[in-house]
Amino acid sequence: MQNAIQLAEKLGEALKSRKLLLTIAESCTGGGVCQAVTEVAGCSEWFDCGFVTYSNASKTELLNIPDALIAQHGAVSEEIAAAMAEGALALTEAHVAVSTTGIAGPTGAVPGKPVGTICFGWVVGGVTHTERRVFAGDRHAVREQTIVYALERLQRYLDEI
Repeated sequence: MQNAIQLAEKLGEALKSRKLLLTIAESCTGGGVCQAVTEVAGCSEWFDCGFVTYSNASKTELLNIPDALIAQHGAVSEEIAAAMAEGALALTEAHVAVSTTGIAGPTGAVPGKPVGTICFGWVVGGVTHTERRVFAGDRHAVREQTIVYALERLQRYLDEI
């Protein structure tokens, strides 16, 4: 398995060759996806900006996600992951977006959403994709797996267009 920086390098090559810009909206990863991306020299050619929206209020204020949508589905949901990615895309010059929201632990579990539950959103080629995964391990392991998975899937969606 490739690490996050290797994935970001490959992703950067794919975005650059397609003349696409990336934006990222993160919650549970706290900027980890952006950190992996910005480890790549020259990423300014294909990375526009990132949002770390940890609180519900910041999701509403910075990404224009309606309070009612968060109340209806909860912050850890595919609906909110989609809204985060779409919101980031709408607010930037980017063409492609990825988002993460979840419960990294060790606390925060609720019925139906155990620790390790992560929801992802990707917008590529005008199509929004979402997925829910449950990762094992401590907080660090869950966050690392989330970052890698977000980048792997984004690469897969790029390869499909």
